[in-house]
Amino acid sequence: MALALAIGGFALALAPRGSLGPPWTLWLLAAGAVAWTLRAPFDVRRDDALPALAVLISCLGLATIARLSPDLARKQEIWLGLSLALVIAAGPSFDGFRRFAAYKYIWVLGSIVLFLLGARLWIRIGPVQYEPVEIIKLFIVLFMAGYLAETADVIAVAKPWSIRANLKYLGPLFLGWATSMAILVFERDIGMASLLLATFAAMLYIATRRVDLIAGGAAIFALAVWFAVRHYPYVIARFAAWRDPFADPLGTGYQALQSIFSLAAGGLLGTGYGLGHPGFIPAVQTDYIFAAWSEEFGALGGIVLVLAFLVVLLRSLAVAQAQPDLYAKLLASGLAVTLGFQVFIIVGGVLGLFPLTGITLPFFSYGGSSLVANFLLIALVWAIGSEGASPAATAKTKSSG
Repeated sequence: MALALAIGGFALALAPRGSLGPPWTLWLLAAGAVAWTLRAPFDVRRDDALPALAVLISCLGLATIARLSPDLARKQEIWLGLSLALVIAAGPSFDGFRRFAAYKYIWVLGSIVLFLLGARLWIRIGPVQYEPVEIIKLFIVLFMAGYLAETADVIAVAKPWSIRANLKYLGPLFLGWATSMAILVFERDIGMASLLLATFAAMLYIATRRVDLIAGGAAIFALAVWFAVRHYPYVIARFAAWRDPFADPLGTGYQALQSIFSLAAGGLLGTGYGLGHPGFIPAVQTDYIFAAWSEEFGALGGIVLVLAFLVVLLRSLAVAQAQPDLYAKLLASGLAVTLGFQVFIIVGGVLGLFPLTGITLPFFSYGGSSLVANFLLIALVWAIGSEGASPAATAKTKSSG
């Protein structure tokens, strides 16, 4: 954490004067990051690289946002402070994460309620607005981990042609997932629907190893996307801009083209911090912040950022692999793939591998909803990875105390 704060502090020191809050706010955030790490019980060992990398990537993202929009950077500072406060407060409950399995139906019910409260995918409380889908993605993982931990064995041995057996045990699972995805599709948020599908498929495969269920879910989702492409103007415009942005360079293709030009201008080593022109990209602080980073830090900088996310993913999967029970293994795996697929979808969209969707780059893009949800995700994975310290280490800790 000390190294992460040192690198992050150096990056923030380069931010334009006045683009961030007063210096004491950064010191307060640093203190919160240290307190988060020290809050962990002394009689357990955890992978402290997980919170450190989350803080480091957030600092780099904050420095990039400060370069693009000082107003949004100061708001992001507030959200970062709130995220640290929440993970510190939630730490004791996360330590007993296995209790969450008993509330599996509460998680899916909460997801549906949040969708209904946020009719246009936003909930506003006074001056604060929150995007409920960011918390819903965590609720879906909690629900699926709890349900699959109880039914994975039965689902795994069920024959694909046994409709009765599959409906009996897969019904609640598909209902919880399909309801969320259907509402998302009707709200035209294909990006989050894709993320939920990927998480659903990964967790189902980890629990049952049934390829037929994955293929069936992918086919249903493909039909939903086909319907959206033919009936929703917003989705049609996204696909058109992806297929040929030069067809309408001043309209639907403008954002994608500016991103391409930004990536090209960065080249291998980048233009240098503050020397590029990523501001030409509309909504650059959210959808295209990876293009802004890559323009000023080059392809190598982009690779380094992706590698940082890859380390988080691999360490989270290592936490899952080390768990002795299926629930903890599924919960950690689901959280890990949720984060990994989110990075893959947004970076792939910026690079033009597939149509860009409206989800954020975790910890890096501007967005308080995403920042809070992803810090909670890392805090939960960190708690799942707790291992009892050796007796000698425990005795040394007690004697030093």
